[in-house]
Formats: sequence, C-alpha cells, structure tokens
Amino acid sequence: MSNVPPVALTIAGSDCSGGAGIQADLKVFTALGVYGMSAVTCVVAETPKKVVSLQPIPVKVFRDQLACCLENMPIGAIKTGMLYSDSIIREVKEKLAGGGYELVVDPVIVATSGKKLLQPNAIRALKELLPIAKLVMPNVDEAVILSGQPVDSLATLESAAKKIFDYFGCPVLAKGGHLRMKSATDVFYDGRAMLKLESEYIKGVVTHGTGCTYSACITAHLARGKGLQGSIERAKRNITEAIRNAFRFPAWTALNQLPG
Repeated sequence: MSNVPPVALTIAGSDCSGGAGIQADLKVFTALGVYGMSAVTCVVAETPKKVVSLQPIPVKVFRDQLACCLENMPIGAIKTGMLYSDSIIREVKEKLAGGGYELVVDPVIVATSGKKLLQPNAIRALKELLPIAKLVMPNVDEAVILSGQPVDSLATLESAAKKIFDYFGCPVLAKGGHLRMKSATDVFYDGRAMLKLESEYIKGVVTHGTGCTYSACITAHLARGKGLQGSIERAKRNITEAIRNAFRFPAWTALNQLPG
C-alpha cells in the first residue's frame, strides 16, 4: 500500500498572524490529510483587525517557487488566494493554462479591514485567469465587481453567480455570509443548476481568514478526488465547524480552527 498522500498547492500571501493566507491553507491541508505546498506572492504584516504593511515577492522568485512545485510533485488541486499584482497573475495563468489542474480561485481583492489586496490594474488580469478555473468563489463585494451588479439579497447573489458564469465560463460559489441573513447561505452555479448551501449563522464570532479556510477545504477535498460538488458540500460543513470552534484570543478577536 502506498503511503503517498494527496498533494495540494496554495498560491497566496503570507499572513504573520497565522489565521489567513498560506498559513491557514497549510493548516487546513494537514487537517484534511493532504500534503500542502506553497508559492508565496506577498509577505503581509497584519493582525485580524488590520493590515499594517505588505511586500510583494519579486516575480522571478515567485516564478521559481511555482516551477519547483509544479515540476516535482503530483499536485491534485491548486488554490489561489492573494495574488496582488498583474505580473503575478499572468505568471499563474501562463504556468497553469493547459495543465488540466483543479484550480480554485479565491479572488482576494479587499481585506475585511478595507485594505486593498489586489492592485487596481490587476483586476483585468484576474478576470482573464477565471476561464481556466475549476471554481471561483467570490464574497459579496467581489461578486459585485465580477458581475457588475449590486448584491444585497439572496436573489441578487444568485443573479450575480449566473452572470459570473456567463462572463467567464467557470462554476461559481458565491458566498453570502456578508449579507447577514438568518442563515449563512452560499450559492453554487455551474451553468446547469443552482444549489443553495445553508448553515447556521453563528452570531457573536468575528473571524479572520474564513475565505482562505473555505477555499482551502474545497481544494483539499478536490485533491482527495471528491469531485466539485462533493468538495463544496464537505467544505461548507468544515467552515461552519471552523467558525463554531474559533479560537478566542484576548488581544485579537477570533481565528478559525478546523477540527482535525
């Protein structure tokens, strides 16, 4: 029997607080039985409450990281988080296009604190990356940017998901947590059917890195061969439990904790 685990790659920023970015992704991969690799795009100095500063990784160094990962390991799935710049996004597209990778794109544009995490001139490049994705999973603000329409209800979230699919041709998981509905409802649309994923809305918990954790869960399940819809359904349960069991640090607020 082989003892080689499934392999997943995260392409994202480094979060020194440990609650988001590659740190969160690698914790998720380990908790779900997947060997994690990373290609770092930026080093970010932040707490769950604010982004203090960030430093992009030189493009050549990023290119070398990505090449080392792709050329030396049997990668089952890949996720992108904070890509930051036009040049980094184009490197990702060039290296992954035509490779048949299971690619999950978390279109990190703005931090919860309001700090921009994607340069304005990189949005076009991000949109050009989406057609090669297995899944794009915008939050409400990102769904507005990608669909070009307001999103303020479940109905408009569904409409935005359809528009994003029509524009870019990739399945969409539009996250509705920021809508503050009675339940935490996300919608998945793959061009054929609209699937609603509902869970208890857990009040009183202010989290950090939820989007990173959610997308990493999906990526890990894809690497384990669970298929797209199955991976999303499992990940929805995972993220709900992660929020329910979030650590409460006195100095900060809360960090997601995925049960292992």
